Amino acid sequence: MDRVDTNSRIVAAYRARTPGSATLAQEAAELLPSGIAHDARHIEPYGIYVERAAGPRKWDVDGNEYVDYFGGHGALLLGHNHPAVTQAVQTALGQGTHFGANHPGEVRWAAAIRRLVPSAERVRFTSSGTEATLMAVRLARAFTGRDTLIRFKGHFHGWHDHMTFGYSNHFDGSPTVGVVQGIAAKVVLLEPDDPAALETALASGDVAAVIIEPTGSSFGQVPLRPELLHTMRRLTERAGALLILDEVVTGFRVSSGGAQVAFGVTPDLSSFAKIVAGGLPGAAVAGRADILDRLDFAAAARTGKEKVQHPGTFNANPVSAAAGTAALGIIAESDVNKRADATAVELRAALNEVLAEAGVRWSVYGTSSGFHLFANPRGREIAPDKFDPLAIPREEFKEQPKRLMERLRLALLTEGVDVNGRIGGYVSATHGSKEVADTARAFRAAVGMLKAEGEVG
Repeated sequence: MDRVDTNSRIVAAYRARTPGSATLAQEAAELLPSGIAHDARHIEPYGIYVERAAGPRKWDVDGNEYVDYFGGHGALLLGHNHPAVTQAVQTALGQGTHFGANHPGEVRWAAAIRRLVPSAERVRFTSSGTEATLMAVRLARAFTGRDTLIRFKGHFHGWHDHMTFGYSNHFDGSPTVGVVQGIAAKVVLLEPDDPAALETALASGDVAAVIIEPTGSSFGQVPLRPELLHTMRRLTERAGALLILDEVVTGFRVSSGGAQVAFGVTPDLSSFAKIVAGGLPGAAVAGRADILDRLDFAAAARTGKEKVQHPGTFNANPVSAAAGTAALGIIAESDVNKRADATAVELRAALNEVLAEAGVRWSVYGTSSGFHLFANPRGREIAPDKFDPLAIPREEFKEQPKRLMERLRLALLTEGVDVNGRIGGYVSATHGSKEVADTARAFRAAVGMLKAEGEVG
């Protein structure tokens, strides 16, 4: 922790603002690898430590207020501490945190998912999105009797062994450290915008499934044309392979029914997390009944096929079930998706106006209720408000200059705005024009700090 040795005024201002976080970071460094519990929270010299949050804002241990776009890693479409979700959680806590038995809440939770997602004929709960994609892959292999999984470069599906390479490194398909070669050998990595390569790979006859983030990698940081999903659906059906949409981020955000409803694509299986549990730990794999039957005791006895085993101490935890059911009910019965989307449009326009005023050839873009900064690492001639991300190669999005982006994030934190490490984030239904104005002011100041330090021209 705290390896930064610099005379940067941005770093100095950040340190001066966050002494309580610095103290906690020093303590955490003795207890946790890199002093953190999630890789995305790594930042030098240290990250902020938050002690409370409400709506679109949060407060750190030093009392500093932030407009929050980290959004619980995308889980908080309804904002922090939504009163109905909080009340549902408090009621559930009063009844017990774990029964070691079936409970009515899991039935209501599954019904809430099926109400919004037409492809969810059956649902199986897990504790995280990583577990949901792992189960989806296992079900696909069991159902098809095939071994190979097709993934797309840059797309993230959790940290289990099938998914750790080809996301931020090892694009050649070689396994990351700790993953055995035999697993990597059964994963084919492709470019997402190359249907011909997909058709060729499917022709092997051994492909169990194709899995994809439906709006493109990292919630559309590298965007994907929706028509490619329809092509994938057609090609997988023809090849007898399953199509898995990873809706861990997009589920219930791109529309109340997820990206699949917004784009009119029906997958065989879907993975859900984040919003599905209302901001608490919880996830699910959902899809065709005949595929989910591979988890069913009666179906295994009837068909003579070996059942896919699936224990899990916290599957459908009653408190998570209560939070998820409450959140999904609000999404089903209100306009929260439209409100978040509209504020995101306003935010992207406001930030691009700042860039245009400053003469910085960057752009803020995105779809639905998300936004991303393109820092133009190759010096393209672009206008912030006319940027076409679909015209940029995948690799270029991942070339964001690390030190510059870290300094920008520190500057934004110093000015009261928290975004993710890619310099982007999630807009909730509780963000509004006041948050947009505060964010534009902070962004203007942060860009000015970078200019003063010679980080940008």
